[in-house]
Order: sequence, then C-alpha cells, then structure tokens
Amino acid sequence: GERYVPPPRKLNAGVSFGAEHFAETSYYFEGGLRKVRPYYFDFRTYCKGRWVGRSLLHVFGTEFRAQPLAYYRAAARAGRLRLNEEPVRDLHIVLKNNDFLRNTVHRHEPPVTAQPIRILAEDEEVVVVDKPSSLPVHPCGRFRHNTVIFILGKEHGLRELHTLHRLDRMTSGVLMFAKTAAVSKRIDEQVRQRQLEKEYVCRVVGEFPEHEVVCEEPILVVSYKVGVCRVDPKGKPCQTLFQRLSYNGSTSVVRCLPRTGRTHQIRVHLQFLGHPIVNDPIYNMEAWGPDRGKGGKIGKTDEELLKALVEEHRSKQSLEVLGIGEEDLNSSGERKDFGNSGDCTKSAEADPINGSSCLPEDKDPERNDVAACPLNSGINLEMLDKELSLCGNQDGQTGEKGWEEKDPLCVECRTSRRDPSPKELVMFLHALRYKGADFEYCSSMPEWAMEDW
Repeated sequence: GERYVPPPRKLNAGVSFGAEHFAETSYYFEGGLRKVRPYYFDFRTYCKGRWVGRSLLHVFGTEFRAQPLAYYRAAARAGRLRLNEEPVRDLHIVLKNNDFLRNTVHRHEPPVTAQPIRILAEDEEVVVVDKPSSLPVHPCGRFRHNTVIFILGKEHGLRELHTLHRLDRMTSGVLMFAKTAAVSKRIDEQVRQRQLEKEYVCRVVGEFPEHEVVCEEPILVVSYKVGVCRVDPKGKPCQTLFQRLSYNGSTSVVRCLPRTGRTHQIRVHLQFLGHPIVNDPIYNMEAWGPDRGKGGKIGKTDEELLKALVEEHRSKQSLEVLGIGEEDLNSSGERKDFGNSGDCTKSAEADPINGSSCLPEDKDPERNDVAACPLNSGINLEMLDKELSLCGNQDGQTGEKGWEEKDPLCVECRTSRRDPSPKELVMFLHALRYKGADFEYCSSMPEWAMEDW
C-alpha cells in the first residue's frame, strides 16, 4: 500500500533553450511595444526536505498563503497540479522525498519596447548586441519570452549562448555573449582579474561638476524583489569614476567608468552625489525624500522606503516599469530558501508555489520551481468548476492554444492594465563600450546623450 515515488531525474542546471521553449508562444507589436501572447507554462520542483511527511494542503496553507486554499483545490480539480506526473486529486496526500511537483499556469508577460536588438558583432566565439532598454538579459521574474536570450534564439537563430556579463533591465547598450564554454571561461577570467574596462554614458539631473568625481561609497541591497539598493557602511565596497561631457542648463551628460560591478552601482552612486539619472524609475523618485537620497539622507527605514516607492508607482499606474505586478506584492514575503537558478552566475531566490520572485531583475527563478498565477479575493472560486467545464480542461496545455480565451484560474486574465508608453520604458543609462585584453566593442551614442538634445 506504499505510494511509489520514482527515482529523481537529472534536471538541466544550465540556461539552455531550444525549439520547444521558443514555440510556447509568439510576439506581436502594438503601440511601440513588443508583447507576448499569454500561454500555458509548467513550473516544476522536487519536494523540499522540510515538506517531507507533510500534506500538500498543509504546505500550501502554511508556506504559500498568497493564495486561498480554495485556489489550490480548484487548480487540482482543473488538472493543473501533478505529483510524479499524475494528476493530484487529493491535497491531503503526504509528500515523500524525491516527489516531483508540476504546476501548469496561464502566464502573462509585461510588454517591453519594440526597439529591435541590433547585432554589433558576431564571429565563431562571441555575439555582441546593442540591448534596448526595458529588456531583461535572460528569464527572470515575470519575463521569459520578452528577454534578450529568447529574442536572439527565436528571431536570429542564436542559441546555447553563454552570458558573459549583465545589464540592468532598464539599461541599454553593449551586451556580450560567448558561443562556447571555453570562450566564456576565458573572458570570465578577465572579468575576475579586472581586465575588462566598461564605459557608460547617462543623463543626470542638474549641473554635474566639471572635474573628475570618484565615488567609493559601499552599496547594500535593500530588496531583491523590487530591486532596490542604497549606500550603507554595511554594503559591499565599490568604486565609480565620473566625468562630465556636457551641460545644457538643466541636465548633464556624464561618462561613467565603474571599477567594480555591484547591482545598480552607477545609479546608486549618482543618486548619492545628488545627480540621479533624469528618468530613473527607482532612484529619482519622491519616495527618497526631499533630497531624493542625496548624501544617503533618506529619513525612512528600508520598509518605509519600499512601501513609499511602491505606492508612488502604484499611484502612477506604473508598477510594470519596475517589472513587478500587484500579485508580486501580495506574495508571502522575500524567501531565500528556494534557490536553484538556471543561469550561469548566482543562485536564485524565489517562491516556487506562488511564483513570486525576490531576485534582481537579471536572475532566473523559473528553474525547477512550481508557481501559480495569483488569485485575489475578487474571484468567485465557487464558480470555477462551472467555468472550467465550459472552457475545457487545460490539463498540461502549452503553446498558443489558449491565448485568445480567458483562463478561469488566472487573475491576469481578469485584470485591466494600462500599458506603459515606450517613453516610460527608456532610462537614460547606456553601456557605450566594453574592452578586454583582446577585444573592444562600442555602440553609437544614444540620441538623448547628444549635446544639443
């Protein structure tokens, strides 16, 4: 009478996407935006050690409270929850070691700018592109198909690429990929030995000093989920050199030479100096106080700061610019114990049941994680059985089959959102040049950085 648990399978630990992944859905363009048609997607995980001996219902009720238990019952009735590839009919089933969970969700991705990815250089070793603003480098949080990796694979036939460095989602400019592991290892060694020179350009508020400015303030991550950092003595050491290129009477164009690679380093240092990037959606906001964080003066606790930032974007209906939605904010907090990243850098931190990511925007929380489209109290769960029977059971459904119809379990299908304008998806920070021991790649100066702009 013992329930059989199959032996664990070996899951691919690297970022490797192929035809089956690219075929999940397709793009369309509207109002200057690149959009992804909603699609069905499977999140997967092996049973965590602390879940062994507990029922699915107990795990859902104690660890994943972003959803009511009625949601999980409805998901089970719809055939969306699977245990060892068998549909879960009874949530009282007790979990065992090596149990494999799969959850099928209806997935919506935020729009990004329709600006194409321009290939700057390509040979047998590397691909170098000019990344538009608003595009994450690889799958993270709510982004999958609207990422550089997926667009290069689907539209340019470039697959099995190795990420050599990353750019923030809102940062544009030179982005390099290696075509082989050997090339990746060679360039990674240059990065570790600080042989890689990086040059950025940005437009900042006010009249930046004419002389060279060096900022060495340590930077601390405040929130992985929202993606916020600040200067703090407990932070990691870093250094950025700044040189003013022009001043038009109200804003300055500044050359930035980061000597280290901390998260949001240039943006945080510019804010500290009192010259935040003109349209920075995080570090040039009223939430930081009357001085907008100049000199590290905030006057708020981290929790108060995050709340103020979110409320400011919520009032402007611009949460999408942060790469988060209401469902991300309703999750059960920032977890740090579900890390199993599929990227080639650091471990991920994600809530595998509710799909809430507490990662910087360039991490990949999808790998081996179960997630669910959040459901709020505005949905009548008692009507789900009827709706599911009318819509048909999307048991394991993938691809584009369901994008035209609304999914009864998906809150996004019932939510009306304002699309960001293409202008909102551009931040005036651009990676202009990357130089190594045996290479140098440059992009053209963006329009907003011209002296007469």
